Amino acid sequence: MTAANSGEKPSGILRELYYHRSMSCLDLSKSIKKSLPNTTLRLNELVAKGIVVENGYAPSTGGRKPVMYSLVPDFMFTVAVAVDQFVVRMALMDMQHKMILHVHEATINFYEDSRYVQDLADEIVNYIAASGVNKDQVAGIGIAMPGFVDPKKGINYSIAGSPAIAAAIAQKVGIKVYIDNDSSVIGLAEQKFGEVGNINNAMVINLGWGVGLGMILDGQLFRGASGFAGEFSHIPMFSNNKLCSCGKHGCLETESSLTVIVEKAKDKLKKGELSSLTIKTLENENIEHSFRLVKDAALKGDKMAIGLFSEAGYNIGRGAAILVHLLNPELIVLSGRGATAGKIWEAPIQQAMNEHCIPRLSENTRILISKLGLHAELLGAAALVMEGFDENHLDSYAASYKRKITV
Repeated sequence: MTAANSGEKPSGILRELYYHRSMSCLDLSKSIKKSLPNTTLRLNELVAKGIVVENGYAPSTGGRKPVMYSLVPDFMFTVAVAVDQFVVRMALMDMQHKMILHVHEATINFYEDSRYVQDLADEIVNYIAASGVNKDQVAGIGIAMPGFVDPKKGINYSIAGSPAIAAAIAQKVGIKVYIDNDSSVIGLAEQKFGEVGNINNAMVINLGWGVGLGMILDGQLFRGASGFAGEFSHIPMFSNNKLCSCGKHGCLETESSLTVIVEKAKDKLKKGELSSLTIKTLENENIEHSFRLVKDAALKGDKMAIGLFSEAGYNIGRGAAILVHLLNPELIVLSGRGATAGKIWEAPIQQAMNEHCIPRLSENTRILISKLGLHAELLGAAALVMEGFDENHLDSYAASYKRKITV
C-alpha cells in the first residue's frame, strides 16, 4: 500500500473514532486539539471518501442535538495476535473493534519451538486466508507477546537469536506488523477500552503464566528506555530458592503466577488434601485447561482452590505495595487471563496492601478487576495497530473498500 501524497499531517480523527466508536464533531475537535472548522473540514473529507458515516444524534443538552459520527466498520480491519508461552490466539477485528470471526487458537510453544517465528507467520497467513478478507483491507497485524520486546525495532530478545520478528512476519504475510510486550499491550487495552480510561496514573497487573505489568504514567503508556519496563514478575521477593523462568531465584513469579497455582494444586492433591479436584484430571490436561479447572473449583467454593488463589493474591499484593510506594498510582487493575477469576483476588491483595503499605500512600489507591478478561490482550494488540497506523494511507484503503462494495 502506498501512502496518499497529501502533504498534510494526519488529523487523529481515525484513531479517536476507533477508540470511542461514535463522537460528535465538537468532541472530536477537543480530542484532537484542532479548531472546529478544521475538524469539520477533515471530517467531511472522510465522509466523502466513505470512511466515516453519520450515525444519528447525541442526546440533547438543551440546544440542537449534535450529529454523531463513526467509522464504517468494514472499510478496514486489524489482525490481533495474543501470544503466551503455550498458546497463540488470533482475532480479525473491524473498525468498531468487534471480533468478526471466532478467536482462532494454535499451540506453538514459545520456549521450545525452534521454528517459532516461521510457525507463527504460517498460522497468521492461514488465518487471514481462511477469513476471506483481502489483505489490502488489513491495516496491520498487532502481536502481543511475552519477553523483552523492543517495539521500535520489532525485536523480541527472549527468542533465540533475537530475530527481528516484526520484519520477518511482515515479509512473510505482506502486511505491516507491530509487536510489543504482552503486559504493555494489556495496559494499552485497559487505557483505551477498560478500567483505566482517563486516569493518569494506573498500574495494570497482567495475571498470567507470569505476573506482568503495564504502567500508565501521566496519561501515557510507559515502556522504559528500551521497551522493557514492567517486569513485575522478576522483583526478588522470596528466599525460597525456587528457580524462576528468568534464571534467577525467589522472584515474585515463583509464588504467584497461574502456573504456580496449578503446580501447587497438583502437589496438594498428591499429598492427599481434600478437594473436588483430582490429580488424575489435572495431570491429563494441558496447563490452560488445568488452570480453568482450579479456577472453576475456587469459584464454586472449593476450600483448597480458594486457598491457592488467596496465597498467590497475597503475594501479588506485597508486590503491589512496592508499586504504591514507588509510583503512588490512583488505580491498580487486575487484568489478563487470571482476572477471569474475578473478586476472589481482591481480599488477599487488599490485605497485603493494608499490611505493607503506608496508609497515607495507599488510602486513595483503588483495586479493580478488569471486565475485558481474555479479550484484553487481543483488544490491545488491535489498538497497537491503530496507534502506529499512518492516516496518510487512508486513501488506499478507501479505494480498496470501494472496489469491494462495487464487486
